[in-house]
Amino acid sequence: MKHLTPKEAHAFLQAEPEAVFVDVRSEMEHMFVGHPHGSVLVPWIDGPDWDINPNFVAHVKKLASSERPVVLICRSGKRSVDAGQVLEKAGLSKIYNVLHGFEGDLDEHHHRNAINGWRHDGLPWGQT
Repeated sequence: MKHLTPKEAHAFLQAEPEAVFVDVRSEMEHMFVGHPHGSVLVPWIDGPDWDINPNFVAHVKKLASSERPVVLICRSGKRSVDAGQVLEKAGLSKIYNVLHGFEGDLDEHHHRNAINGWRHDGLPWGQT
């Protein structure tokens, strides 16, 4: 798995139109917090039980096949690493993780979006 900053990931996605951009956050995060433009929601862990999605690998493989690059993003870049490792074990070899995720690391006041992350870097996102 390779790791990209949000700006590097955005540039990669622009240069590699066949890449699949997967948002691994929960449906609620995706809907209420917003999501990067061009991303497809495939939750890694989701409610109501907050278990690992047993269909995650199958859904991503259906979107990407084994040859297309897969760029993963979560809130802060941690869940996407776990999801990426599982995808690699399942045979996908072109996995990229977005460091700092969509909302970024916590600042000294325990707030996100203040230090780093997709939104902090001013990259395209929305709530639709």
